[in-house]
Amino acid sequence: MRILIAEDDPVLACGLQHTLRQSGYAVDWVKDGGEADAGLGTDEFDLLILDISLPKLSGIEVLKRLRARNSRLPVLLLTALDSVTDRVRGLDAGADDYLAKPFQLAELEARVRALTRRGMSGAPTLIKHGRLSFDQVGRVACADGERLELSARELNLLELFLQRPGRLVHKDQLVLHLCEWGEEVSANAIEVYVHRLRKKLEPCDVRISTVRGVGYCLEMPADS
Repeated sequence: MRILIAEDDPVLACGLQHTLRQSGYAVDWVKDGGEADAGLGTDEFDLLILDISLPKLSGIEVLKRLRARNSRLPVLLLTALDSVTDRVRGLDAGADDYLAKPFQLAELEARVRALTRRGMSGAPTLIKHGRLSFDQVGRVACADGERLELSARELNLLELFLQRPGRLVHKDQLVLHLCEWGEEVSANAIEVYVHRLRKKLEPCDVRISTVRGVGYCLEMPADS
C-alpha cells in the first residue's frame, strides 16, 4: 500500500511519514502542489493525503486536476482552515474526507484505514488463500488463525500476490508498488524479499513460483 503526502510543513510531513511507515505503508512526500500534480500523473498510489494551502498549486487545484483525469484515488484533505465553507469547497472538489489541524495521529491513522476500505470499491478487506488469511486494513496475515510475523515489506509483497492469485506479477510492478521515490531497489533485492516471504509461508502451504527473468506467480491453493 503506497501513500503520497502533499504537505509544505516539513515537521508535520516527517511525523506523518514515520507514523505511516510504522504501520507498514510505503510513503512518499512532496512539499508543493506542482510536485504533487506531477507525481500523481506518473506514479500509482493507494491514497493521497493533501494539504489545501500548498505553494505553487493549491491543494484544491491538485484535487480538481486529479478528478479531471477520472482518478478515483481516495483523498484525505488536511488544513488549518476549519470553516464550513472550506470543508464544503474541498468535498465538492472531490475529497473523500477532511481533517482539520491540529489533529491526533491516532485519528489520522483511523481515517486512513477507513479510506483504504472505501478505496477497495467493494473488494473484500479480508483475503483468504488456502490456510492463509490477510486483513488488508489491519495489515495482519494469519495461518490457521495464528498471526505470521512479517516485515512491512513482506506484508506489502504478500498483499500484491494475494490480489493477483494465479497471475504473473512482473518485477517492475513490485518495484512500483513497494518502493518510495529515491529508493534504489535492485532485482536481486526483490529476489531476497520474495525468498524471505516464501520461507515464512511454507508452513501454510502457500507457494510463490518464479518465472525466470520476468516475475513471480502465487500458485492457486490445491483445493481451489
